[in-house]
Amino acid sequence: MTDQTHTDASTEGQQAGGDLFNTAAGWVLFAAGLGLGFAILSDKYFHGSTPERPEELGYVIEGVEDESGGAAVEMTMAEALTLVTIEQGEKVYAKCASCHTIAPGGANGVGPNLHNIMGASVGARSGFAYSSGMSAKGGQWGWEEMNAWLKRPSAYVEGTKMSFAGLSKIEDRAAVALFMNGPDGALQLPEFTPPAAETSEEAADEAAVEQAEANQNDAEATSQATAEAEA
Repeated sequence: MTDQTHTDASTEGQQAGGDLFNTAAGWVLFAAGLGLGFAILSDKYFHGSTPERPEELGYVIEGVEDESGGAAVEMTMAEALTLVTIEQGEKVYAKCASCHTIAPGGANGVGPNLHNIMGASVGARSGFAYSSGMSAKGGQWGWEEMNAWLKRPSAYVEGTKMSFAGLSKIEDRAAVALFMNGPDGALQLPEFTPPAAETSEEAADEAAVEQAEANQNDAEATSQATAEAEA
């Protein structure tokens, strides 16, 4: 009798343990299924797997192409020169000082002396052994020429011995060119004419059109999201 009671109790315990395991496993599967369902609905509503590019970018990275019409437009050298100072250029020039002197009568180093370089002939400083590409370049160091050179020397003169990668910001290129031009302004600054300002009426009309388009896009996006969520 005792053995039979013990056996029955053991069987009931095993059955209870099995029921508990099955219950726990069921809840785990239910939670996993619920989470998967929410993930699918969230992806459809917020378009997580197919992100959309905003109509108006908060910040455009220089040189990166956008979908609205090609590469981002960089300001002109003439405009950049109105935004910088000789003092700023002197700080940027610190990147050049290890290879170039700029004082009057300074010796050539890894690169030629750059005193009065603005307006001077390209590749013609006496006593310096230029690369064949630089010697054959010709022309003078104007604002646009210096801008292109400082942006990426190897792209401006093929085979140049100058290993400097370049200055990516046009403000830095304008500042250092202004510094090399000297306090007396050996080379005249280019003229910059700001774009004509819009009248208040034109600006208001454009703002109204943009707002109407934004409202329409928001309405369409909301309608599409609602339809997808209900599908």
